[in-house]
Amino acid sequence: MKTFRWAAFLVLPLAAAALLPGCAAMDQVAQVGAAVAESSGAITKEQAQSITRSSGALAKAAEDFTPEQEYYIGRSVGAVIVNRYKPDNDPQANSYLNVLGQALAQASDRPETFGGYHFLVLESDEINAFATPGGLVFVSRGMLRLCRNEDQVAAVLAHEISHVQLRHGIDSIEKSRKTAALTILAAESAKTFGKKQLADLTKEFEGSINDITSTLVNNGYSRAFERDADANAVKILSRIGYDPNALVAMLREMEKRLKPGGPDFAKTHPSPASRIQDLLAMDLRGPASPPPPARQARFQKALGGV
Repeated sequence: MKTFRWAAFLVLPLAAAALLPGCAAMDQVAQVGAAVAESSGAITKEQAQSITRSSGALAKAAEDFTPEQEYYIGRSVGAVIVNRYKPDNDPQANSYLNVLGQALAQASDRPETFGGYHFLVLESDEINAFATPGGLVFVSRGMLRLCRNEDQVAAVLAHEISHVQLRHGIDSIEKSRKTAALTILAAESAKTFGKKQLADLTKEFEGSINDITSTLVNNGYSRAFERDADANAVKILSRIGYDPNALVAMLREMEKRLKPGGPDFAKTHPSPASRIQDLLAMDLRGPASPPPPARQARFQKALGGV
């Protein structure tokens, strides 16, 4: 199943990180990667030392990152997520999520990214969803179980696509890193690396990856970012013919199910009530006609067993 190939690819290089907690894990990932690369002959000892020096000191303004760099950051953040949450091996559900997600992404203001959009179900009962820079979107089984129809699944995906479009992940990189990071990058840029992708992944983005994963998994985005993502999701849903009120319906369902202090959306997102209030102020209007029966049929077929 093609959907899982990229997930497996994410897991392998950073599998060691799964055994290490939080910031400490990410601080060591670059060093482990450098050591492995050096021992395998992919890079020289001097290059490995260069990678190690760079870890923990990377940040650039969002506008400084190229789409290719954003892709590498997002892929590394995705590796951390699939080390924490097991990917769901359900080809039908994943295929459905990808077809729907691709259609929604095409209706966004950022229909293309360097590596493209990819969507994956996580085998977790938590009510949660994540979007990494560059377009990797993860949705838990717990979140999908809240959805009563395709419009509500589309609302979840449109919200996550909006985080990608608006580059909220990149914006969560600590600005305090900028000066030191740029200095180091300038020094390192004069050197030649044999395995450029590995070098970039471990040398340039380690600190940024830590910032973004901490935001996604532990702290959450600001209410302003969530409000912007909700507003943009409404645009995407309306453009492609889904009912934007489905986002309100999902938030109402979350409001019933989320437990204060829980490890999921309750921890990383503003309260559903506050988001509903913001959405209702937008005077949402649904499609003129009801959804076709085929829409509900394919939703039931793909996600009925989730």
